[in-house]
Amino acid sequence: MTDSLISSAYSQALEVIASVEPRIADATRKELADQRASLKLIASENYASPAVLMTMGTWFSDKYAEGTIGHRFYAGCQNVDTVESIAAEHARELFGAEYAYVQPHSGIDANLTAYWSILAHRVEGPWLSDAGVKNMNDLSEADWEKLRASLGNQRLLGMSLDAGGHLTHGFRPNISGKMFHQNQYGTDPETGLLDYDALRAKAKEFKPLILVAGYSAYPRRINFATMREIADEVGATLMVDMAHFAGLVAGKVFTGEENPVPYAHVVTSTSHKSLRGPRGGFILATEEYAPSVDRGCPMVLGGPLSHVMAAKAVAFAEARTPEFQGYAQQVADNAKSLAEGFLTRGAKLVTGGTDNHIVLLDVSSFGLTGRQAESALLDAGVVTNRNSVPSDPNGAWYTSGIRFGTPALTSRGFGHDEFDTVADLVVDVLSNTEAGTNKAGAPSKATYVLGDGVADRVTKQSAEMLDKHPLYPGLVLS
Repeated sequence: MTDSLISSAYSQALEVIASVEPRIADATRKELADQRASLKLIASENYASPAVLMTMGTWFSDKYAEGTIGHRFYAGCQNVDTVESIAAEHARELFGAEYAYVQPHSGIDANLTAYWSILAHRVEGPWLSDAGVKNMNDLSEADWEKLRASLGNQRLLGMSLDAGGHLTHGFRPNISGKMFHQNQYGTDPETGLLDYDALRAKAKEFKPLILVAGYSAYPRRINFATMREIADEVGATLMVDMAHFAGLVAGKVFTGEENPVPYAHVVTSTSHKSLRGPRGGFILATEEYAPSVDRGCPMVLGGPLSHVMAAKAVAFAEARTPEFQGYAQQVADNAKSLAEGFLTRGAKLVTGGTDNHIVLLDVSSFGLTGRQAESALLDAGVVTNRNSVPSDPNGAWYTSGIRFGTPALTSRGFGHDEFDTVADLVVDVLSNTEAGTNKAGAPSKATYVLGDGVADRVTKQSAEMLDKHPLYPGLVLS
């Protein structure tokens, strides 16, 4: 696809939008300008290709298609069947999975679908069989109450939020923490690393129905063979949430025992982040769990977003190329460069480094909270997000950490030297930021004072790097 063709397509599309609501067209143009001018270091964000982005803007958006391939609740879904089949085929081939389900709208939808699918497979199915009925509609009201109580009283063991887990891994305020009798495993207090022996001991004591592996802010790899051993020892289903590192699995950076697909019963993921596709979710599973997962609609989901499933198919096709494997390896290499850049400048990292795409910086050594650091960095054009660190004294809102990710800037062509400079710029900002006070003069976890001239200096240095690695090069909006 030529640059002129892409530029023409987007320019004309924005003209059509502006004819109806010019403010939306203006905001869209500004978003591109802002992303081009920012050092995007949020680990869960990336840049989708023009082909992926364009695929979402089609008339597939107009179609209702509840159900499964060949078995829809609406007529006229033959083209949706084609799109979903292609996306699932690419997902299976890309990850070497027995089954793929591409309908989930997001990562949390994928996790909810997976949880209820496991409950249906492990609890509902055997329960109905023992009751001598085929489905819940045949149960008496009394039996239904017993089944409902059984479904809602199962045990889930997941990684704690401050250790790097996700909200959907049993965090109490999240629905996953409400629908399960949940418990959490953490990391070694000295190293910040997963302690598999401690995890195994907790699993044997708690005996979960579901053991969740995966992370949102853990900067290391996981041995999924060991996780499967632990799950088997306690009779649990191993579910892996690889939303953050799916691109590293697809790109063959995580192989062997670090690849969750051969070991997990069910794998959930998003299609964006390190995978560089559209915002959405998907599920991989063994054949044993496939029938339950296939009931995602109407069990949890409504109508699938057919235009996004089409974009997932395009993104999965892109990820099956040698070029994507090179990109994925560069993501991991760049994370090491960023971590080394921080360490050589005296910054403190959770676990002391990284071997995936995440670098977690403990900003307490700068006398700041995560919220103060995040805001000061944003003033200087460095886009990050605050994040908890293990046993965080500031909790999940203010936090003591900043999470960095390398996928987005790697998509722009950043390499070792640029990420070393990024580390220097971040340390420059944080070293020149002081904690502020509230209106009464008391210490505040939110306010801060950034030194004079720092934001301008860092923004100028960032711009020099960004200009060398333009976002969507050749895309010019008229």
